[in-house]
Amino acid sequence: MFRWARAVDPAQPLTSGVWQGNWADPGQRSTISGIQLDNSDVITFHSYAAPADFEARIAELSPLGRPVVCTEYLARTRGSTVEGILPIAKRHNVGAFNWGMVAGKTQTYLPWDSWDHPYRTPPKVWFSDLLRPNGRAYQDGELQTIRKLTGVQQE
Repeated sequence: MFRWARAVDPAQPLTSGVWQGNWADPGQRSTISGIQLDNSDVITFHSYAAPADFEARIAELSPLGRPVVCTEYLARTRGSTVEGILPIAKRHNVGAFNWGMVAGKTQTYLPWDSWDHPYRTPPKVWFSDLLRPNGRAYQDGELQTIRKLTGVQQE
């Protein structure tokens, strides 16, 4: 896929996000992870892990010497929270965006087990999503963290 994409001389960087396995040691990487990491101009990864494991993933990827972006995080019930993850990402100059923004049709506020066990009402702790359908924050503290980290103050 990378060879085909590069054949058309793209103006934008290419990436393919890794999401499982050992990434630090090239000899321990899966074949697909090796292809992804060897050929991506920007290193992208998914991590729904708690802060210590998230930071360990960054440590595995940073030595590759390319920009790093976490393309999926935020699984509150698994310890992947705005307050826990974003300060680490900022400290390491790693971009990060969460899976889900506004509670709606995609229902990413529901945990993964909702595929097998439907929920009749929203769970007390949302899995993902930052905003309620009316645009208000699910948790004000999360927005305060984002504002603090970005330097953007409330209007």
